[in-house]
Amino acid sequence: MDRLTGRPVVLDIDNSVGPLPGRLVLPLEHWQESIRFGCSLQTIQRFRTMLQQLLPERHGTVFTGSGDFHHLSWPLIERVRSEVPFQVVVLDNHPDNMRFPFGVHCGSWVRKVALLPQVSHVHVLGITSADIGAGHAWENYLAPLRRGKLSYWSIGLDTRWSRGLGLARAFRGFDSAEALVDAFVEFQRTQNAPSYLSIDKDVFAADVARTNWDQGRLQLDHARALIGSLRHGLLGSDINGEISHYRYRSWWKRKLSALDEQPVIDTAQLADWQAQQHALNLELLQAIAALGPAQFNSMKSGP
Repeated sequence: MDRLTGRPVVLDIDNSVGPLPGRLVLPLEHWQESIRFGCSLQTIQRFRTMLQQLLPERHGTVFTGSGDFHHLSWPLIERVRSEVPFQVVVLDNHPDNMRFPFGVHCGSWVRKVALLPQVSHVHVLGITSADIGAGHAWENYLAPLRRGKLSYWSIGLDTRWSRGLGLARAFRGFDSAEALVDAFVEFQRTQNAPSYLSIDKDVFAADVARTNWDQGRLQLDHARALIGSLRHGLLGSDINGEISHYRYRSWWKRKLSALDEQPVIDTAQLADWQAQQHALNLELLQAIAALGPAQFNSMKSGP
């Protein structure tokens, strides 16, 4: 793998990502108000066009900052070109497949990716959020689950409601993180598709890394095993879930953020939490690099 191919890219929107070896930093702070948490389809189309102009044809893992920007995985995945269909593997404490009537946001983008013809399947791993429980069932987009394009891999949740709707095959429930990891690693032994990997660090327990959102149960060793199971080539990857503090200028984003019950950031501890995040980023980059030189060899910009 040449040096440029593996060079990490930082979409520096919220100034939350620490220094990474050989990184390419794109200063994009002027996008924060318009793109953070959610945006219109027109806005993300403008962002997509900007990425096409600024991103090199070949690069390594893209860091997008806070989990409030996870919807930026959509244009990143859309620009991947592969000769064969590929799976998208998402490590996330939330399904990110929830209804959002105002365009796209950090909790709704998975539906958009599942619609892409080059994506064979989306696996969301590590969900402990009540978003896929019976009380929030109506908020989930059911079409990708029903069509066999999306699977939820959850820990400790009651999802029996899915059976009555004929969706049981799309829900993989486990009692522990270890059981989930073992099942996914075994499942990957039967697969031969290349992968795109997206990691939201809210999938980790809070003692691994504090984030802007409620958190899951994964430990670093679990993530290493899940990443290591993607043996048929990694076409691209992105990482988000940094912790950062921002006050929206627009009232409607303040309202939406409050409705999603985002935890208040303790600014006195922010530096320590960001240092913890930085250490985790280096570990995740190492795990991704261990997959070998096949990664990113099918990524091209443009259609």
